[in-house]
Amino acid sequence: MNSFTIKDIENITGIKAHTIRVWEQRYNFLKPQRSDTNIRHYSNNELITVLNIALLNKNGFKISHIDKMSEADVKAKIFALTQAQAQQERTVNELIEHMIDLDVDKVEKILDNFISSKGIERTITQIIFPFLERIGILWLTNRINPAQEHLVTNIIRQKLILGIDGVKSPIQTNKSVLLFLPEGEHHELGLLFIYYLLKSRGIRVYYIGANAPLKDVEYLTQYKPPTFIYSHLTAVAHNFNFERFLFNAGVQLKNFNVIISGLLTQNYKKKVPANISFKKSLNEVMEYIAAI
Repeated sequence: MNSFTIKDIENITGIKAHTIRVWEQRYNFLKPQRSDTNIRHYSNNELITVLNIALLNKNGFKISHIDKMSEADVKAKIFALTQAQAQQERTVNELIEHMIDLDVDKVEKILDNFISSKGIERTITQIIFPFLERIGILWLTNRINPAQEHLVTNIIRQKLILGIDGVKSPIQTNKSVLLFLPEGEHHELGLLFIYYLLKSRGIRVYYIGANAPLKDVEYLTQYKPPTFIYSHLTAVAHNFNFERFLFNAGVQLKNFNVIISGLLTQNYKKKVPANISFKKSLNEVMEYIAAI
């Protein structure tokens, strides 16, 4: 059983902590445990409850009405939602629930069904990437057990690799990209997603992978100079110094444009080296790759 703080719940669900506190005071669906110092702790079930209530609330159901529903009624209303965006969010919520419950068979079934009906690229952009963005904050704060993370991410990794292997682009360009993750970063899923997008658009990819020292990246650029270099940071080691990494990348890879995306870029406020730029959202990533 995981234990989540109110900040965890806010980050995953998008519901502000203040709103969650109000819900607790007015309604009966949330009853968090409290520590000796009065800090709230939420269970797996309470996380799923907030995810479901937030989804229904976004789609026109009043909280006071939802509060009177049984768990079965809530699930029935969710499955009855017909808008595409609501269905996608429901699927992401299900992935989160099954990851927490360690139900890998259901995770794989959800992904296989979506790939079968929508294709690998829509699965990546509409389901996998939003899932990674929402759950990534738990990896950063160690709120998810590594066993839960590894079981689910390995399934997603397999789907991404199959997509990469199978993609055929009608366009071939003379541009190339070197993809890598710095030392201390082992979460490849975001970078594999970028790999898929680039390859599907006819761009040659040199994939170094995870935990790559900058000196190795620099060495490879001497023999296979890329059009640009790309890294996607999800949840690095605790001793990883992002500012130092940016400085070193600016010096060692000074002859190349370096693009960085991922959670760590979203709240970084300091100046970055001239050859480095951030892509802070999926839309920015997609727009940048489309413009290459």
